[in-house]
Amino acid sequence: MDYKNFQTFTAKQKGGILTVDINFGPVNVQGQEMLADLSSLCLRLERDRSVKVVVFESSNPGYWVCHYDTNLLRDMSTEAVPRNEVQLLDLQSILERLSNVPQATIAKIEGLTRGGGHEMALALDMRFAARGKAKFMQMEVGMGILPCGGGASRMARQTGLGKALEIILGARNWDADEAEKFGTINKALNADEIGPYVDALAERISKFPADSIAASKRAVYASIDLPIKEALKEEAYQLFQATSRTPAIKRFTYADENGTQFDHNNQKNWEQMVMDIQEVN
Repeated sequence: MDYKNFQTFTAKQKGGILTVDINFGPVNVQGQEMLADLSSLCLRLERDRSVKVVVFESSNPGYWVCHYDTNLLRDMSTEAVPRNEVQLLDLQSILERLSNVPQATIAKIEGLTRGGGHEMALALDMRFAARGKAKFMQMEVGMGILPCGGGASRMARQTGLGKALEIILGARNWDADEAEKFGTINKALNADEIGPYVDALAERISKFPADSIAASKRAVYASIDLPIKEALKEEAYQLFQATSRTPAIKRFTYADENGTQFDHNNQKNWEQMVMDIQEVN
């Protein structure tokens, strides 16, 4: 797949990992150009099984994605829309599409990530932030609106109701360590640690079958959206989607024939065994 001709970022593939490097203007504003690029990127990722992990980072010093373009908000209607006529906003639609790509998606955050930028990070599967560099904020309530790129919806799923309201209604900066405590990121890391950590995680995930990654994503997201019985059915459905498209049964057969599950050394080194068995196809 060709990952070229973007205006607001570059994308380079190495093995099963695609690195998206955001660098647009002075502060990485999330405007029409970035939304168009993200939509184009999603179209390609939806069709590409050679990419298994997508890492979003920024080479623009001090910024990941600063916020949504306020010029677009300035042109919004001042008339209330009836509930039965409401349509998804552009930012909501594109970030939902980004959330649903079959690849594992990771935000590597080393700069300001506010408003729509933070909502973009929340739409990704995992988030890691550098201490002393990353800053987060949802400032919308102070402007008279609310987070409207999925922030109000995804925030509580990450943090719980009370923390989500503290973040949204407080409209203040919080750093990487606070973000880890809030639950808006997976982990806060020192600036010299975030690169190796994210690289190692992405490399590990990229060794696994693409369809297993996609099925796991769908099952986990269903656990949030559906009642438990329906979520369990979705989990079972995704299991058979995976076994029909991956070498899972061959690998279990190999493990059984070689007695690996009853071997003491394998039980002690299961983490490495998971990687070794990737050679069975």
